[in-house]
Amino acid sequence: ENRVISDFSEIQVAPGKDRIEQLFTNELKFLLNPLREPVRPLYRLSSSITETTSSLAVKKTALATRANLRASVHYDLISTETGAVVTSGSNRITVSYDIYSAGYSNLAAEKDARSRAVKELAQDLRLQLGAFFKNNSQASAPK
Repeated sequence: ENRVISDFSEIQVAPGKDRIEQLFTNELKFLLNPLREPVRPLYRLSSSITETTSSLAVKKTALATRANLRASVHYDLISTETGAVVTSGSNRITVSYDIYSAGYSNLAAEKDARSRAVKELAQDLRLQLGAFFKNNSQASAPK
C-alpha cells in the first residue's frame, strides 16, 4: 500500500483543456498527491473527458423532469523517461439530476451533477492506477 502511494506521488497530472477536464484533473491531483506536485515525475497522466446530457421523462405535453449527464474519461499514463504509454484505459459514468422550471436552478443542478461525476471518475481512475502499480511491482519483484 505504501509503495502504491509513493508511486502516486511520482505522477504529474497534465492540465485539463476545458472546465470539466480542469475539475477532473484538480480532483485527481488531490487524490493522487495532496501534498505537492512531483519535482521530477516518473509518469505523466494525460486525460480527456467527453460529456453529454439527455432529458428523461419527456411527454409531448410536459417538460422534462430529469436529465442524465454522461461523462467518460480516456487516460494514458506515460513514462517521462521513455515517452511510452505504460497503461491506458477509459471509464464512464451516468449521473441523474432534476430539471426545474427556473433556469438558474437547472444550472446549479447540472453543475452539481458534473461535480459528482468528476469525483467518481477520479476515484475510479485512482483505483485503476493503484491496481496497475500493485500488479507491476509484484511482477518486477524478485521471486
